[in-house]
Order: sequence, then structure tokens, then C-alpha cells
Amino acid sequence: MTLPYVSVLFDFSNGPVFGYSFTLGDPAHGILGTNQLGENANDIVDISDQVSKISIRRGYNLLQDQFQAGTASVRVFDPTGIWNPQNPLSPYFGKLIPLRKMRIAGNDSFLFSGYTIGYNYTYPKDMEIGFVDIELVDAFRLFAQANITTVAGTSAGQTTSARVTNLLDEVGWPTSMRDIETGSATVLADPGSSRTALQAIKNIEFCEQGAFYIAPSGNAEFLSRATIQSKSGQDPTDFANDGTGIGYKNVVFAFDDKLIINQASFTRTGGTAQTSENLDSIAKYFPHSINYTDLMLQTDAQVLDVAQIYVATRAETTIRIDAITLDLNATDAAGDTAALTLDFFDTIAIKNVAQDGTIIEKTLQCMGVQHEITPSSWNTTFTTSEPIVEGFLLNSTLYGILGTSVLSY
Repeated sequence: MTLPYVSVLFDFSNGPVFGYSFTLGDPAHGILGTNQLGENANDIVDISDQVSKISIRRGYNLLQDQFQAGTASVRVFDPTGIWNPQNPLSPYFGKLIPLRKMRIAGNDSFLFSGYTIGYNYTYPKDMEIGFVDIELVDAFRLFAQANITTVAGTSAGQTTSARVTNLLDEVGWPTSMRDIETGSATVLADPGSSRTALQAIKNIEFCEQGAFYIAPSGNAEFLSRATIQSKSGQDPTDFANDGTGIGYKNVVFAFDDKLIINQASFTRTGGTAQTSENLDSIAKYFPHSINYTDLMLQTDAQVLDVAQIYVATRAETTIRIDAITLDLNATDAAGDTAALTLDFFDTIAIKNVAQDGTIIEKTLQCMGVQHEITPSSWNTTFTTSEPIVEGFLLNSTLYGILGTSVLSY
């Protein structure tokens, strides 16, 4: 099999925006309505032919129940010393500094867009060629370093999406790098307390029971809970080890109590604790509790609804498929497409036929993507989870079905 083509673009300009800015007369970068006005001159270098190894990690931490910063590492060989930051003859002299931009793509699909946080130099004694590992992180790093207090434009009764928009405005995040869906929940007036922008956004994300993360393109994405629920009904991408779906290299199973929650106590700012529990689950698995305080939801009724949904979707457990790995040297074109394009909340159907003929089949959602790439190899691993919002519908005020019934999880 021919591996997908990998491109690595290093953008040394200031600011968060990736790619070429609008250039008059340029047929590729001067298209009105497509290209964007830039604040800085272009300073983009294609370093693809210098790269010997790429590692990418993006995804959701199931135990912490939140999206984490995406990271990447790009190894470049340095036979001529151009990656030495003290080499005045290097074309990169004075440019190898933290928080420069880099974008990685496979064929025509973005795999990662992030910012440099370190250059780790290795010049082994017995090797003629040294190398540099360039460490990258996505925009979560920028939001986590931006302290905020009073947020302009906020008011009680705003939707979660409007509040996320205000928070991104507060830190000057470009509007061209946002994909914000309309949320269903409403929130309190912003408290004006000292915290990071990421902490404030994560609070709103939890209130919505939606998702906030950085896409491979570098855009900040906010999904409503309704969208997440609807994605569980998508036609799945089929994987199987018996020839009926895309072949895979490895699959990791688990059956444990790590994700069980059967008691929840959530409190909004200025409200009283709202609790939910599933007595059958507690009797079966012992208490597994979670507590959240200072939520920005507007009413206690909304908080109670979130607590009940949280318990109802996590009170039971079953065998899990935690991860599936594709070897792009061994898969077909469909496998390549899956490796390059599947992302968070996309539906995956996995069939595993054991040597004894027994079968495990699961329909899951993609919750993480990892790539390990060299010139001769490419392994992609998807981490997965059960669709935890399946079975709930939204209405105009609260999140939907209340009660203590247990879903199959």
C-alpha cells in the first residue's frame, strides 16, 4: 500500500491564525469570501522533506470526563545545523521561538494545527546527524494561559453558545477560527471572578453537556448537546477482522467499573445542591459519586436535570472497546480515508471475531485520534466510548427526560 502524503507547514508569523493571508492578485490566496485578511506578513515554510517522525494525540479523557489539549511532536533531522537557534546563517535564525504555528496534514485532510512549546535538541556522539523534536500543543494552551475577570457583553439568560462567544471575544480569539453551535441551556450572568478562559469555557461546556475542543484545522469547536445526541444515529464506519469491514491491526477491550457514576451532586452559583442517584446501581456496584460546584446554569431545575442525565447514562457498565488501531501499510483506501477523516463523535461499528469463533460487536463513538507516522509506517489509533447521551431528547427549557431509569451503557 502507498501511504498518504504528509505535509508539515511551519508558520513563523505572529498571531493565532493559520495559513496564508489574503494577497491581492494571488490566484490561490486572493479569493474574496475564501481567504482571510491577515495581521502579519506570510512566513510559512514547508519542512515536510526534513521530517522523520510525527506523533499526534488528540482526544477526550474518559476518566476526567473532558477534552484535553491536543499535542504533537515533529522530529526533523539537522545535517547542516539550520535548526541551531544560534546559527546566524540559518534561514530560521531568530525564528525558532515558542508559540510559532505548525500545521500537519495527510493528503488533503488536516491532522493537527498547533503552537510550538519546545525544541528538544539531540546530537548523539556516535551519530553524524543530529535531530530536533519540536513539541506542539493546540489552542487549549493559549486559553489556559489567558486570565480573565469581567467578561464584556454577558448577561443572565444567555445561551451557552452566546457565552462561549463572549469568552472567546474576551481573549481576542479570531472569529474566523470558530465553529460555535447554538446551545440549549441558559446561564447566569458572568461572575467576574479571576480564572482562566479555559476554566470559564469548560464550565459552560459542562452546563450544556456539550463539547468544546480544538479541531484538526485549529478552529475552536463548540457542539450542542443536541448535536452530540444526533451524531449517535449516524451511519457508522464499519471495522471488522473477518473481511466484512475495514481491517484493523489491534483492538483493546476492557470490562471494569471505571466509568460508573451512580450518585451525583451538582450545585450552581447561588443555588442549592441538586442530587441524583441510582439505587439499583449502588446496590450492584457500591457508590460511585461525583460532585460539581459553581456551575453557571440559570436555574436549579436545569442543574437537577443535568445530574439526573449524568447518572442515568453512567449507572451501568458493559464490555468496552477502548481503542482500535489501523496499520495504513496493511489497510485499503477506505482505511486510509477513515484514518485521515474520522474525528470526535463520529460513529464507529467494530466487529471482532475471536479464534474460537465467538464475536463481540459494538457501535461506538470516536473520542480520540492518535497518529504515529514515519516515512515507512503509519499507525492510527481511535479511542472510543459508548454514546452516553443516547436516548435523551432536548426540549426548549430543560434537557429532556427526567427520572432514574438506567440506559444500557
